[in-house]
Amino acid sequence: MLGLSGAILVHRDAWVSLPHSSDVQVTDTASVAAAVTRIMETPAARPEGIIFASENFGLHRLSYKGDAGAYADQAGTIVAQWQSQWDRPELWLFDFHHHLFAGDYGETVIGVAGLCGLFFVVSGAILWWRTRKTFAFRLWPKRMTRSAILRQHRDLGIVLAPLLLLSLYTGVTMVFQSTTALLLGPSAPATIASAMKPPKAIKATLAEDLDWTAMIQTAREKFPDAEFRVLAMPRKDSGLIALRMKQPAEWLPNGRTTLYFAADTGRIIDVRDALALPTQVRGYNLLYPLHAAKVGGLAYRLVMTVSGLALALLGCLTVWSFWFRRRATPVASIPPLSTALGKL
Repeated sequence: MLGLSGAILVHRDAWVSLPHSSDVQVTDTASVAAAVTRIMETPAARPEGIIFASENFGLHRLSYKGDAGAYADQAGTIVAQWQSQWDRPELWLFDFHHHLFAGDYGETVIGVAGLCGLFFVVSGAILWWRTRKTFAFRLWPKRMTRSAILRQHRDLGIVLAPLLLLSLYTGVTMVFQSTTALLLGPSAPATIASAMKPPKAIKATLAEDLDWTAMIQTAREKFPDAEFRVLAMPRKDSGLIALRMKQPAEWLPNGRTTLYFAADTGRIIDVRDALALPTQVRGYNLLYPLHAAKVGGLAYRLVMTVSGLALALLGCLTVWSFWFRRRATPVASIPPLSTALGKL
């Protein structure tokens, strides 16, 4: 189910059909500032965050308390609203793929499943080596018998093992950050956690008359070539507004270049340049784009689609062969009573 949902989500921007969703991305500072000002002009109706339109999706996504949200065009006009994630298929499918509809607990279950998947791929490759001389590539079993299914599973799995390892490992690192030590070195988890830690909270209450244009312009002056990706209101009592940007050299779709502004005055508090982060952190920032096919265009999206569909196919046929195609153990026949007495 994770493989199938992932294969669908890879193409999410293409199948979410709404007015203006195919609009060309607007990147000039004045237009972005005007849209933010319009969206934020009513304090009581302000969203908690804005994910700005991208090259592949021409709408801003607004998030409110709970599961409520909206899409707005790049002028700031609302084109669709919802009160629950169940109103939008792309949202509940994303929640399933990332949390199994169960929040942090579901995310942990997914992480454990990913670790199991890595074990199955590695152990499967070791077991395949003994039977490598009988290799025959098949997308579908020759017959729907247990032996044929096992052979197809073994041979298709070895062909797709590199893709499955990529999908599973990058997914696991997003749940269990400690697993980055396997690829980025023992000190990676601590370095990543330190770099991702937001600035110290300040005593500031969100003002009703903030100059959003000034903040947008300040960000543009700091990073002239970057695009605006996410605007987030203060979390809990942090007193900080976070504005994330994506520089051309970044792979992460929403970037990791971040500016923090005081919620009461809009003054700049801190600036994080993603390209100046430690090497291990920059390496970690490459994993999600690889997992979600946010780089490489359509060609790589198709590659990751194959990975997701293969995971779904291998999993379904394994379940079928285990539960439904397993032959019952023959029961030994009981000799007639007369025969038994004769032997006595």
